[in-house]
Amino acid sequence: MQLNRKKDSGKRMSLFKNKFIIALPLIVIAVIFVFSLAMIPSINPAPHNLPIAIVNEDQGLTIPKVNMGETMVSNIQSAASVNSVGEPPMKWIEVSSEEEVRAGLDNQKYYAALVIHKDFSEKLASLTTPDPSSPRIQIYVNQGMNASASSMAEQMLNQAVHDVNNKMRTELLATFDQQGAAISTKQAAALASPIDCVVIHVNATGTHSANGNSPILMFQPLWMASLIGSVIFLLVKNKSNYANHNERLQANIVQVLWGGVMALAAGFSFTWFAKSWGVDISHFADTALFLTIAYLTFFLMISAVFSWVGLKGMIIFVLLLFLGAPLLSFAPELLSSFYRDWILSWLPMRFMVEGLRELFFFGQGFRLNHPTMVLIWIGACGLLVLLTSAFKHSRKPEQKKEVEIAWK
Repeated sequence: MQLNRKKDSGKRMSLFKNKFIIALPLIVIAVIFVFSLAMIPSINPAPHNLPIAIVNEDQGLTIPKVNMGETMVSNIQSAASVNSVGEPPMKWIEVSSEEEVRAGLDNQKYYAALVIHKDFSEKLASLTTPDPSSPRIQIYVNQGMNASASSMAEQMLNQAVHDVNNKMRTELLATFDQQGAAISTKQAAALASPIDCVVIHVNATGTHSANGNSPILMFQPLWMASLIGSVIFLLVKNKSNYANHNERLQANIVQVLWGGVMALAAGFSFTWFAKSWGVDISHFADTALFLTIAYLTFFLMISAVFSWVGLKGMIIFVLLLFLGAPLLSFAPELLSSFYRDWILSWLPMRFMVEGLRELFFFGQGFRLNHPTMVLIWIGACGLLVLLTSAFKHSRKPEQKKEVEIAWK
């Protein structure tokens, strides 16, 4: 009995002779550190340089010569604070007309817009007359561009108008006080909110879009399906013994062709599932075709990496999923320069999200726009790399054996 106990104790202690067992605490800390990096953008997202259009069509007054629209624009722009990195939250872009603003919103140039109409000064001056008429301004909010960024832009614009309203009310009350005139009921009602602000949501996300996040939610199932498809093809191909480069090339061509079939199955089935679950999809065929391209792009990209480095390439795509996916819900203007320039800009899946946004919220059908063309180019590069892998040196027998064991 004592001899058996000593043997068991020796076996347990022999575990600690393995360097990986000894290093496990450090490995755990390293893994936690890497994946905790995905938390950073979500902790305190602060807008900086959100592009906001501003239109001042105010014709002003001749006597006295004054343009209150220009004064209001100046007040709003000068009141803008700066964030922790010394940048303003909004980047004001002056636009000449309301029509140009609407075109810019549809082309995703601005998250919001402020429009001051041509009779602004005239109506503002009327507030001191017996027949007051409140001037009206319009705030356009581009909901489909990004849910969180457009919401922030709306809040900041409303606050800016609220501050101007308070300032105008104070100045008008001072004017009445100097004149010693009584304020009528009509004037008092107008003074409660001197400027009438109307908020208009354009490219609206609707009620069945997960608050505008449906394109982001649809990324993960498609990504996992393409990853699993690539892994299965890798394991099956490695289990087969190809005698020469031609056989490997033929296998790669079959993989590409069957990947196209899988892409069609994924694109149309996923669109049908999403629509059945309640997602508002107005262009079924266009959405299915775009998802087909996205799946095939991801499948070719992942397969290309696997064809050269094997299952070790899995770590790349796992990191892309866990580090990249949280960034997809943020507008670039809500991220630090590091995450914006070095991570988000390099994520292939963001083009899928951008393409779905155009399909879902901007009323555009399938077309060869920027997101679609980028996906096609990524897929073409993946195709080329996958096909050329047929001419590399074959794997060592012991490596093949390890893959076969994993497959079994």
